[in-house]
Amino acid sequence: MDTTTLAAFLAVDLLLVVTPGADWAYAISAGLRDRSVVPAVAGLIVGHAAYALVAVAGLAVLVASSPTLLTALTVVGAGYLLWLGWGVLRQPAALAASDRAVDSSRRQVVLKGAGISGLNPKALLLYFSLFPQFLDADAGWPVAAQTGLLSTVHLTACAVVYLTVGVLARTVLRARPSAARVVTRVSGAMMIGIGGLLLAECVAA
Repeated sequence: MDTTTLAAFLAVDLLLVVTPGADWAYAISAGLRDRSVVPAVAGLIVGHAAYALVAVAGLAVLVASSPTLLTALTVVGAGYLLWLGWGVLRQPAALAASDRAVDSSRRQVVLKGAGISGLNPKALLLYFSLFPQFLDADAGWPVAAQTGLLSTVHLTACAVVYLTVGVLARTVLRARPSAARVVTRVSGAMMIGIGGLLLAECVAA
């Protein structure tokens, strides 16, 4: 796989990653709630990495070919986003959280992040709709190796963008509690909105 193909993939992938969605909303919310956004971003990357492993193994096509399984995944993911969004709206960011509270919740923050990205069927759709356009069976590389390389590029882009979003949210809004609460509520509303849209797509289908 040549550098031109990788550069083209990175350009397209970044356009998708920088588009606000559930991952952005969670990164912003976690950035305002916790001293470090690393656990939240790590969780989001874990979810994406799980899909990367599925794609490398060639199982994404099997999931995509099963409408029932994909619909079930969409419903579960939408329900999870609705639940998280409601929780954020009920309890806006608390910037004055104690160190103990932050430390004790790191595992929970990681698991929530993994749930958000791992239960989002849009991430799975990314792998079998975008990746095939950049794979070349005649390139001399095994398709699995090419998929692994593209997945690594995608995961790196996600990590950089989500860390930037979370850190900026924390840094810029730290001295503005009222603005932080507004942004957190908007993040919660985004999660609920995205969850609602996913459910609507299921009903429409």
